[in-house]
Amino acid sequence: MILTRNLDIESAGEDAPELLLRPLEISDASGLAAAYRRNRGHLAPWEPVRADDFFSIAGQSAVIRDKLDLYEQGSEVQWVVTTAQGIVGMFTLSGIVRGPFLNANLGYWVDEGCTGKGVASGAVAAVVSMATEELGLHRIQAATLAHNAASQTVLKRSGFERIGIAPSYLQIAGEWQDHVLFQRILF
Repeated sequence: MILTRNLDIESAGEDAPELLLRPLEISDASGLAAAYRRNRGHLAPWEPVRADDFFSIAGQSAVIRDKLDLYEQGSEVQWVVTTAQGIVGMFTLSGIVRGPFLNANLGYWVDEGCTGKGVASGAVAAVVSMATEELGLHRIQAATLAHNAASQTVLKRSGFERIGIAPSYLQIAGEWQDHVLFQRILF
């Protein structure tokens, strides 16, 4: 499986840094810890409450080992978006189910400095392509907080359709919050 893509962000212009979407590696612990520390405030409203250890290299090493175990089991694929300056995002297909379902859940975040520049849309398009071509999935589901208009725009731009509301779906920022559910049928 290839599972790596250069991201061509049309709106970024000629001077934009080269962006690469590639599989997560154990050697990413330091870069991922730095990215999470840099974006701690930016991501806090959109993620579960994180213990301080999560933002350390040791904490990220443990998270990455767990994620790589899930990859080996075939139930999850995680990618990082990198530039010459380091990691600027993470994209995940989790809960991969084979058999008659061929489904996964999409999750993602991008660095605060990359928001509004097409990075998330470009990476989602690449993940959708790999989910279809390399992973053979039929459907991807995504959920956003009801008030996360930016993420909903990314999903709609990427061909996802809204399919409903899930009350008290996930515990985000310390509270059980409603989410808008989206899906994309791949074939």
